[in-house]
Amino acid sequence: MKKHITGLLKILFPLALGGGILWWTYRDFDFSVLNKTLLAQMSIGWLLFSLVFEVLSHVFRGLRWKQTLEPLGEHPRTSTCINAIFFSYAISLLIPRSGEVARCGILKRNDGVSFTKSLGTVVTERVVDLVFVASIALVVVALQFDVFRTFFMEKGQPLDEPASSAASTNLIPWMVLALVVCLIGYFVLRRMAFADKAKGFLRNLWEGICSVRQVKNIPLFLFYSFAIWGCYIMQFYLTFFAFPFTADLGFMAGLAVFMTTSFAVLVPTPNGAGPWHYVVISTLTLIYGVSEPDAGVFALIVHGMQTLALILLGIYSMIAISRSKLRTHNSELRTHNS
Repeated sequence: MKKHITGLLKILFPLALGGGILWWTYRDFDFSVLNKTLLAQMSIGWLLFSLVFEVLSHVFRGLRWKQTLEPLGEHPRTSTCINAIFFSYAISLLIPRSGEVARCGILKRNDGVSFTKSLGTVVTERVVDLVFVASIALVVVALQFDVFRTFFMEKGQPLDEPASSAASTNLIPWMVLALVVCLIGYFVLRRMAFADKAKGFLRNLWEGICSVRQVKNIPLFLFYSFAIWGCYIMQFYLTFFAFPFTADLGFMAGLAVFMTTSFAVLVPTPNGAGPWHYVVISTLTLIYGVSEPDAGVFALIVHGMQTLALILLGIYSMIAISRSKLRTHNSELRTHNS
């Protein structure tokens, strides 16, 4: 019974959290503006083109994952790695952060890859991704320090005002995001402490984490890493050209807004829904002068398109994984019969 309740909470809590932040963000939004933008202003071609880079980013991630597994003596098929990545992002829409475990399970079931070793390589991926996010953030802040200073002055609470007036500002969602991130850290540390009792698990996990040091082709690993984040950036930046109110903002603006979304998705909501919208709207309006209705439209449509693409990729991956499993089973039967 307790497991069922815990499983239900893992689904309901992210939905409630994301829904609450979405409601807060769009509580005064005029949704009739959305119809006008769809009918008269939006260029669907640019949005579809941006999704090409979304697919490519997952493909490069699958190729990099396969490379980190090879030093551990694990050699999954390239197609299995890529389809597992597709599936992981889709399943995370239902249960945030479950994709990391799900993709390791797919490699275990389909290609016999050690679950704990592959999970260790996922931890390594997250460390590498954190380095890239931090690097992007430093570049953006260094090149656009003045506009970001304006942003925090606009959003922050002046020291000479009573603290009680904070409720009348837009600080509440930021405080909620900070609280959620702290809670995530707490539960992660608790799980790590529990896992300390399983020495075999930790040994394989650590071996997977250290796999990056044993990668044979480091330049290729770096290429995959830069390609992944280059595709992420291009995927987001190209959506600017789909709307007249963002088309002329420039690449640095796209990079800055992208950087804020990279931190927003740390909050466990389906595909960052809620926090993602809030930071996009805040950054576009306060830093780059986009009107709030236009920024709201941009966030809704872009996030919606990206989420739809993840769902379609997830459906494709389930079909491809099932067919691959069936072909392998039939091949084994023919070999056994012969």
